[in-house]
Amino acid sequence: MSLPASLQELVEQFKKLPGIGAKSAQRLAFHVLRTPREDAERLCQAIRDVKDRVTYCTTCNNITDVDPCGTCSDTGRDHRIICVVEEPQNVSVVERTGGFRGVYHVLMGAISPLQGVGPDDLKIKGLLARIAGGGVEEVILATNPTVEGEATAIYLARLLKPLGLRVTRIATGIPVGSDLDYADDLTVGKALDGRREV
Repeated sequence: MSLPASLQELVEQFKKLPGIGAKSAQRLAFHVLRTPREDAERLCQAIRDVKDRVTYCTTCNNITDVDPCGTCSDTGRDHRIICVVEEPQNVSVVERTGGFRGVYHVLMGAISPLQGVGPDDLKIKGLLARIAGGGVEEVILATNPTVEGEATAIYLARLLKPLGLRVTRIATGIPVGSDLDYADDLTVGKALDGRREV
């Protein structure tokens, strides 16, 4: 079936979104077509607002609509502890735990030589400037437990430890509610390495 040009263009734009294939893009386009005009206008306005108003915090690189972001300007947070993550969406994952009251630093990626991403491509200089400003006692490396995330954590640990800070790495291992029978060897190994006293 041949689609009208404008509908086909909408399908093409949806296909550019991560995780959206041709069928999902077509379903979304037809959904927009069936949606009342007011709802479609609200969707368009929400997209425009995100592009116009959301930016990156000049302190931590997290997404924000005010600068500095709410976390960096919150005097109730513990600014002596910085949790380093790869991407802005990682901040919300840590925040959902409700247990972390420090501040964040977003690297905007991870070291990946195969993709041409080196340390200079990340927001490491900003982290070092924050530490040089004084008052930071601990840096928590919360990069993803991937090859790239591990390489980034090792690089940062070697860079930060000589500065006299406490440098820690988030634990990895068996998820809560999981069964050992279904865990891969690497995950079980990491869980054993990260064991603690009870």
